[in-house]
Amino acid sequence: MSGRGTLLLCLVAWQPATLAAQGASPYVPLHHWAMPYVEHLIARGALADPAPLSRPLRADDLVRALEAADTTRLNTAERRIVRDILADLRPPETDRPWLRVNGEVTAAGASHARRDPLREAGPGHATVAGGLDLQLALGRVMLVTHPYFDTRLKYDPDYFGKKDRFIAGRNAEAYGDVRLGLGEIFFGSLDRNWGPSALEGLLVSPSPYSYDHLALRLGTSRLQLQGLLTQLDDTADGSGTSNHRYFVAHRLLYRPGATTLAVWEGEIIAGPARQLEPAFANVLNLGLLVEWDQSTNVNSLLGFDFATRIGRTHLFAQFLLDDFQIDRSGVGDNEPPSYGLTAGVQTDLRGVAWTAFYTQVANLTYRTPNPAETVARRFVGLARNFSDYDQLTLRAGALVGPGVLVSPEATLLRQGQGDFRLPYPPIAAFGSTPTLFAGVVERTVRLALGANWDRGPLGLAGNGGVHFIHNAGHVAGATDTKWVGGISVTYRFRRQGEIP
Repeated sequence: MSGRGTLLLCLVAWQPATLAAQGASPYVPLHHWAMPYVEHLIARGALADPAPLSRPLRADDLVRALEAADTTRLNTAERRIVRDILADLRPPETDRPWLRVNGEVTAAGASHARRDPLREAGPGHATVAGGLDLQLALGRVMLVTHPYFDTRLKYDPDYFGKKDRFIAGRNAEAYGDVRLGLGEIFFGSLDRNWGPSALEGLLVSPSPYSYDHLALRLGTSRLQLQGLLTQLDDTADGSGTSNHRYFVAHRLLYRPGATTLAVWEGEIIAGPARQLEPAFANVLNLGLLVEWDQSTNVNSLLGFDFATRIGRTHLFAQFLLDDFQIDRSGVGDNEPPSYGLTAGVQTDLRGVAWTAFYTQVANLTYRTPNPAETVARRFVGLARNFSDYDQLTLRAGALVGPGVLVSPEATLLRQGQGDFRLPYPPIAAFGSTPTLFAGVVERTVRLALGANWDRGPLGLAGNGGVHFIHNAGHVAGATDTKWVGGISVTYRFRRQGEIP
């Protein structure tokens, strides 16, 4: 296979679905207006998660889950939002090919340009955005394209597209999806997250903007095998030579009932003239064994996911092992361990959904002595976009009126001066390199309130909070207090019907 161009290959999944053939259905993107309400209902235990540890959800899976929800556990506002989501996601009642066009126009203003308010960056601006999401169903084939423009993109430090024009634009989603009796074949771009949906995954996440991939999906209701392979942007190694790079990830999920377990691995493959080796493209292979068997160099990452529900309480965890030194025969064996971990709980208390989690990413996680093996795309993490930090977050969510979701949040973030974009420390510095919290640790306390209101074609979303920062800018003793927030108003429209 060619080592040039963008190629993402092989997402194989034993998906929790029957083996019967299913009709075409689009994915519900992570940024869809309904997702905050869906995640709220799942956190409350009022809605069964159609795909624990995997996002995005398929529209038909979500519709079935909403139709099966116990409405006696829902208040009036929740029942109303369930009806609105179903009305928006249900496909036309026809056996013929159909076309749906979803359009939206958004006016927004924010104190920052980055999508994540906790890690706010970039200048504040009033911005406008708009786009068309076109969905064409042809039997078992679904074609989706969602071009849009957004004047915010040119200021976002995580966006590396063209920024020298007033309006920047891209495709949020663009894919073809074929559903077969044993699964599906997918090609295109779509944001994905592996792991607990409360935060970004430690291996696959929506931190980078969506990118193209070829996917294959097979499945039963209990066992899933997933794989992901992507060609990344070329990056220079330590000698300054440009390297071709690929990212491979495999995940095996087992879902015996209320519990979902997953074990996974990922590899960053890099080399000056490297091509995509079939051994790594084979999703039935273990990349770590391929590395040993082929005597080749890759950056391997291993981990597991866990989620279970006990009554109204949902427990979840994720662990990543990037590197762990076993031998202790010399100074080169003093390399600090690289890892990431997450543990959390969601529960319902008097109609309020509560989510609490703790997550930690070590200092050297996602980087190696070879810069070309960094777990990043265009300098943005494929998984987490930061390392050398820990975070403790408590969130609540309540539907307090028709379409009104209120979400207070309290977060403690401790960020060291480590960063996966920095050079790897030399062997002589291993002994003095901390596993966590390099240099001066910046501490941020965030107290914030988010709100969503959606009714018919109109949507209003806002998030505002105060950041109390100690050792601001990693300067010992420096303090800062700032308000971080944004608001947007959206007008949506939809047209759909049969294709003659």
